[in-house]
Order: sequence, then structure tokens, then C-alpha cells
Amino acid sequence: MRRVPEGQVAALRSFNRFWTGNIGVLQAGLLDTPYSLTEARVVFELAQAETTDLADLRRRLGVDAGYLSRILSRFKADGLIDSDTSPVDGRRRIIRLTAHGRSVFDDLDLRSATEASSLLARLVEDDRHRLVAAMTTIQDIFAGSAPAPPYLIRPLRPGDLGWVVHRHGVLYADEYGWDQTFEALVARIVADYVDSHDPAQENAWIAEVDGEPVGCVFCVRNDDDVAQLRILLVEPKARGLGIGAQLVQECIRFAARTGYRTLELWTNDVLVSARRIYEGAGFRLVSEGPHHSFGHDLVEQTWQLDLTGVHSASSSTTKTQRPSTAT
Repeated sequence: MRRVPEGQVAALRSFNRFWTGNIGVLQAGLLDTPYSLTEARVVFELAQAETTDLADLRRRLGVDAGYLSRILSRFKADGLIDSDTSPVDGRRRIIRLTAHGRSVFDDLDLRSATEASSLLARLVEDDRHRLVAAMTTIQDIFAGSAPAPPYLIRPLRPGDLGWVVHRHGVLYADEYGWDQTFEALVARIVADYVDSHDPAQENAWIAEVDGEPVGCVFCVRNDDDVAQLRILLVEPKARGLGIGAQLVQECIRFAARTGYRTLELWTNDVLVSARRIYEGAGFRLVSEGPHHSFGHDLVEQTWQLDLTGVHSASSSTTKTQRPSTAT
């Protein structure tokens, strides 16, 4: 391991003591609540979805299994969570917040936002900008990330359809070992889109970085009330820029503006990153079950988003942004 000067080590430790003291994480109860920092983080993670797989929760938090088990036992005794076995795999445990648990999260979230606002309000505007920039720099350095390049979300152009089929076939074979029947499925979806395309009710978008396609999503008609989000994909080199979430938002806005009441998608539970994008956009899991496709035993999932309350104002699909998959 590279030797680090003692002065730099001391500076980092000093900053850690200073910052933890300022944000109050050393108190017995975080934000004047009965919950520790770790317990509050568990509540936050559980609040991000209707249900959470215990194994996924443990991986995201990096918490010792025994410690997490004790936290969840306390939560269950306090009426914050319910848990049961997965209907698909009896070895998996599914956890959900109760109504009381949701109210605890809402209180913690409000207290945290209020505390952060109070901390920033003590600073003049220029110092707030310096602080946010410094925190972003720290996060970038430890995450090993470079400044995010700009990207473009645009409508389809000639040549894009072949790229969509090709990249789905290659990426899913490389990342999941899926066979050519998946590529054939994508080809059929693309062909159906072309054969029966109604511009007033369907649309598709390509994401570009430096003029090169790096992502796509399609919005197609299911019936008068239901649209379907299909073949969301983001190239590995472009992940982490927010492209997947932006493509999904384009699809949501178009579907709401067009007058659909529901946006639906079909996916498989192994596509964890895509699932987090859908959850973040407000989709809810409505059904799942085992099936054998593309050479593998999989768990298919259907997700839906109620569009009746979605703001449907138009947005440019050719805007430059800064800072996954469905069929």
C-alpha cells in the first residue's frame, strides 16, 4: 500500500471529527429521534421501494448480517416493518415498511432536510457554493469518477433501429449470457414499432455522447389507456450519468401528454440497476413469476406507473444534459 504522509492522515482525521460533530451523528439519537445513524439509513433504504429483498438491502448497506438482523427485529417489534418469504423463492425474505414505518421515514426525512437547510443557512451564498463544490470534489475523488460529459436525448434517425437490435443482442449476451432468442425478441419489437407506428401515440429516443449512441427507450401503445415502456438500454461506458433515468422521464412525459392513464413495462428481476430507475420514477411492481426464456430460468416482473397525476408539460427531446433495461 502506498505510504501517505502523517500530516495528510492527521488532516483527514481532523476533518472527520469536525464534520461528524457539526452534523450531529455522534448523538445517541439522530436528529432528536430514538434511531441511530445506521437505523435511520435502514429506514431510508426501505422507503425507496414498496418491498425490499433482505439480501439486496444487506449488499447496499454493507452492514454485518447479525447487526442488520438485530435492527430489523427491533423495527418489527416497534411496528415499523412487516416481512415474509418471497412468493417466488422461499429462501428469500421480503421486507416492507408499515404505515407507521412510512410515517417514521417521513419524520426522519423532514428532520434531515431541515437540519441540512439550517446548516447551509448559516453561510453566505458564495460560501454555500464553495461548500457544495468541495463536497462534490470529495465524492468524485473517492468514487474515482471524472467530470461527467454532456449527453443528448434525441428522436430516432436512420440507422438507429439496427443499432438498438445489435447492442441489445451483444450486451445481454455479455452481461447475462442470454441467447439469440432475446435479440430476436428485440428485433420483433423494433419491427412492430415500424410496421404499426402512429407518431401521435408512440415515440422513441436515442441518447448520445459525443455524437455516438449510448442509450435508447421506446414508448409504444398497448391500448387507449395503457402505454408500454420498452427496450430501455444504456451502454456500460455511459452508466452513472443519469441517462437511464432521463430516458425513462422522456417516456413518462410523452405518455402523460398523449393521454395514456398508465405506463407499463415488463422486465426481469436480475436487471437490478434498471429496477432502481423504475422505482425512482414512481413505478410499482404489480406482478412477478418464474419463467424460462433466453436460455435461463428467470423471474419476470410487470411494473406500472399511474399517469393521472403526472405533469404532462412538453419538454425538448434534443436538450443537452449533464449529470438498465426493459422489453
